[in-house]
Amino acid sequence: MAQRIVISGASGLVGTALVESLRADGVELTRLVRRPPTSNDEVQWRPGERELDPDVLSGADAVVALGGASVGRLPWTRGYRRTLVESRIVTTRTIATAVRALGADAPMFVSASAVGFYGSAPGEVLTEDAPAGDTFLARLCVRWEDEARRAGDHARVALLRTAPIVHRRGVLKPLIQLTRFGLAGPLGPGTQMWPWISLEDEVRGIRHVIDSGLDGPVNLTGPAPATADDLGRAVARRMHRPFWLPAPAWALRLALGDAAESLLLSDADVRPRILLDSGFSFTHTTVQQAVDAAL
Repeated sequence: MAQRIVISGASGLVGTALVESLRADGVELTRLVRRPPTSNDEVQWRPGERELDPDVLSGADAVVALGGASVGRLPWTRGYRRTLVESRIVTTRTIATAVRALGADAPMFVSASAVGFYGSAPGEVLTEDAPAGDTFLARLCVRWEDEARRAGDHARVALLRTAPIVHRRGVLKPLIQLTRFGLAGPLGPGTQMWPWISLEDEVRGIRHVIDSGLDGPVNLTGPAPATADDLGRAVARRMHRPFWLPAPAWALRLALGDAAESLLLSDADVRPRILLDSGFSFTHTTVQQAVDAAL
């Protein structure tokens, strides 16, 4: 029997690629959309305004909750911080409530999270059992995951702690612009560990989580650690441009506030232990391979 999967956030970078992959394999899809439906596989929902009808999820093998306002939009004003929180908490709570209502018939709930959960932990190797950090993003991820766990005792809940996506529309977008104009260089010390994953492996990883029935936190990050400089140099090398102009940590903090700490200066060597232990094989095993594939 063919799989049936419900997806929220299907129009985003990861969601679009996931939908394409699932459709290619004949998986039956239901996409939750906020606008009026324009195709038979769409169902309108209004998280924060009304509950999601559990019947929409009934009979599904899994519900995948992606999305949330972009952390890459700067600056993080007080109002935008509220948007970052509500766009994750409200949507996840809405789905978790509907999953819980199905009781023993609940589908698997695969809920987005992020490696930002770990904050900054220089010198440590971070697997899924590492504690949460204390940055704004870490605290947000803790709340985000707590909402997903509301799905109840009957549902298998997987928490996707995803690394920044090495893609033109992901973490590479600002780096490409700086590199094109010859302004690329170390961000802060440049030696801070930056988790990363290619878009292809992100999608394959999500499908592996579903097909393997994994639950609990799962780090979706590349298998080989890389520093901020490793990623920046990989982009510069691919674009045949210099990598030389440093951006001091103090200047980043002055310009971006704690967004600099959460996004650019955070030092987190996150490893995908659960994926590897469950037999997952990466297509792109180094950050250079991921950059080459993206560019």
